[in-house]
Amino acid sequence: MAKTLKEAPITTASARNKLPTGEYARRLDADAAIWYRRGKRGGVWFTRWRNHGAGANYLQAPVGPANDVNDKPTDGLLTFSQAETQARQIVAKARQEAKAAAAGPVLTVRLAVETYVAERDARDSRRKGREVRSDASQRLRRYVLGQEKRGKQEAVPAAKLAEVGLHALKESDLLEWRKALPEELKATTEQRLINDLKASLNGAYAVHRERLDPTLPAIIKHGLKAEKMDTDEAAPLARDNQILSAAQVGKLLAAAREIDTEGNWDGDLFRLVVVLAATGARFSQVARMKVGDVQRAQGRLMIPSSRKGRGGKIASTPHPVGKDVLDALLPATTGRGNEEILLERWRSKQVAGSIGWERAGRGSWQFASELQRPWQEIRERAKLPAAIPYSLRHSSIVRGIRANLPIRLVAALHDTSVPMIERHYGRWIADGLEDLAAAAVVPLVPLESNVVELGRR
Repeated sequence: MAKTLKEAPITTASARNKLPTGEYARRLDADAAIWYRRGKRGGVWFTRWRNHGAGANYLQAPVGPANDVNDKPTDGLLTFSQAETQARQIVAKARQEAKAAAAGPVLTVRLAVETYVAERDARDSRRKGREVRSDASQRLRRYVLGQEKRGKQEAVPAAKLAEVGLHALKESDLLEWRKALPEELKATTEQRLINDLKASLNGAYAVHRERLDPTLPAIIKHGLKAEKMDTDEAAPLARDNQILSAAQVGKLLAAAREIDTEGNWDGDLFRLVVVLAATGARFSQVARMKVGDVQRAQGRLMIPSSRKGRGGKIASTPHPVGKDVLDALLPATTGRGNEEILLERWRSKQVAGSIGWERAGRGSWQFASELQRPWQEIRERAKLPAAIPYSLRHSSIVRGIRANLPIRLVAALHDTSVPMIERHYGRWIADGLEDLAAAAVVPLVPLESNVVELGRR
């Protein structure tokens, strides 16, 4: 193409007006050119480039109508400079798509997300010992991949983003997807969803780096970056009504014991709530505790590290507890091996041919949702309607802060970071240090009698 192409003066409107009807070109590079087709009613721009794959020797695409009046930008008409810019973009995109197709099946956002979902489902199933769908799977299917009608849940169409090829992914594609998310979606849920999508795209780039543009990680980073809150007031994670006093926690535990007895839980429900209240640990951590994690001689429980973050954590964190807590756990440890799961519950199955249920053995607590129904009864019985299970964690953290424990220690005991504590519990840090701050107060204003005496002198 470069050896035989004859270039014509088409860069200005006056030069084009001197040309007879026909097609004229200007080279973009060795294998591509922008063309001007002059007709009786005006001219148009199109681009043509060499096709190195199967099919015709050349491919072409329209660019737009030409501005043959002058060389100023005009709505609906393109100057040579504008047409050249668009032509280069068209050729670059076509070459990019051809390269991606030649390397194998086109890598799309859908393929990246489906691979990530399969990995997360496999990981959670391995941890649970049975086939389960991960939280990431549920979020990504609902807001990216789409899902078919399931029971009472209506079918959800796939997001337009799902069909975008990773080779052509732009920051605007990600921003458009974020803008289309439901307004009622909680901020925490939205951020988890964004983190899942980011992980899936970055994972695809890591595996197929040789096939993708090296700028893709930057596109992902900026398109899915966390948004700053447009407010001058900090929004603490823990609301005032979720910080419980020791007496209120006691009411919840008393109610849990009563509900446990009435519902024939055999102590399983009560022991779970006791550990949550005593340690402030997350449900997922408590559910993985083993019998050997109860160290009665040392007066502590060993809490497994959470699976949040990027790893590099210690296996478990010692958390001192009182004799009352250890005594409450005694039935769950007596006569059992150290490697057995500490907190279990009865599993039930439906009796064949009837609407009744029967017990089908014991197993570990699997999901926090298993606590939802009995917790509703517990808080109603305790007359604390605003309390949620996570209130026990909030309250434990604030108790440590108010006891003037070092913030680093409070963070370590609760398997979180100092910045997280400072960000979400800053108000209670100030309250807890009030006595220390008061001790540093010195009198500054002189007494009135001293002022009078100085005036006489």
